[in-house]
Parts: sequence; C-alpha cells; structure tokens
Amino acid sequence: MTPVDDDAPPASAAESLELIRQERANAARVVALNPLLYYVPWGLAWLIGFGLLFLRYGPDGRVYVNLPQWLPLTSLFVLMALAMVATMYVSAVRGRALEGRSSWQGTAYGLAWFFAFAGLGSTVSHFAKLLPEPERGLLWATSSVALVGAMYMCGAAIWLSRDMFVFGAWLTVINIAGVAAGAGWHSLITSLGGGGGLILLGLILQFRERMQKA
Repeated sequence: MTPVDDDAPPASAAESLELIRQERANAARVVALNPLLYYVPWGLAWLIGFGLLFLRYGPDGRVYVNLPQWLPLTSLFVLMALAMVATMYVSAVRGRALEGRSSWQGTAYGLAWFFAFAGLGSTVSHFAKLLPEPERGLLWATSSVALVGAMYMCGAAIWLSRDMFVFGAWLTVINIAGVAAGAGWHSLITSLGGGGGLILLGLILQFRERMQKA
C-alpha cells in the first residue's frame, strides 16, 4: 500500500478549491455564535422580569397578582445577571477563535455596552428622584430599552446584520408605544414585544443556520 502524505500539496485546482471550502466551513463553525444561547436567556429575563412587574405594578397602580414588592425587580436583575453570564461565555468562546480587527470590534462593542449603561445609570439616578414612584420606574425602563435598541442598531452597522438592525428598530418602536401607554403598560409591552422578540429572533437565526447547513 502506498503511504498517504497528508502534507503533500493538492494535486489539482479542484482539490485546492475544495480544501479552501472545507477550511472556511471549519472556521465558520468555530467562530459561529449560538443564537439560542445568546438571545434566549435575555428573552426569558425580559419576558419573566417585565411580566412580573406588570402583574405587580399594573396600569394606574393596579395589582393583578399580589406578589411581594421586591420579587419583580429581584427576578429581573437575577435573570439578567444569568443572561450576562451566558453572553460572556459565548463571547469568550467565540473570541478565542478571532484575532485582529474582528477581535477588536467585539471587545470595543462589549465595552460600549458597559460605558453606555454606566452613563445612563448616573444620569437617570440623578433625575429619577425628582419624579413620583410610578414615573421613576417608567423613566428607568424606557431609558434602558431605548439604549438597548440603539446599541442593537449600532451593532448592526458593525457586524453588517440586518436582523440586529430590525430588532433594534422594533425595540425603539415598542418603547415609544410603551411611553405613550404609560407606567404598567410599558412593562407588558416590553415583556411580550421585547422578551418575546428576543426569543423569536434566536429561534429564527437558529433555524436559518440549520437550513444553510442542510
């Protein structure tokens, strides 16, 4: 039997093209972002967290479910913290396979989220104390959702993703609708439209990836 030399160059142009195709496919699998692991944890955090806020602090102060006052916000923050851990894990796995410009884009975009919310928090906390309690909560929620929508649209420009831009625009639209509807209703709109939208986006992207691999 003639031994096979794995280090030998391709015998033809066709083999070279096939080798390039295989290497690109392997690289794509390594750096691919699992859309379910990224979007679903955030979707569940918003769906459950803002849903509990609506049930406990409904429109005009109505209580649909007499939950402990601390439970809705605590649930939202805990679920968001878990979603952040999932995001950091996915980003770290993906980042190990990237270098150069792509790695810098991811790092800069991640830092932009941190600094943007740090600036938002310091500004809103200064003015929120001048408002009554329901309007204070509405200010925090609408400002945060507005920033998330803007960051998604900025991310779309970086990663050239129409899906990210559409979702960022969708968040902006439902946030405006929530502001117009008022405290209580904004929580419901964000829970269903924002949280449900994130889960739907993850499912759509996952289905699209599977169809491309089939």
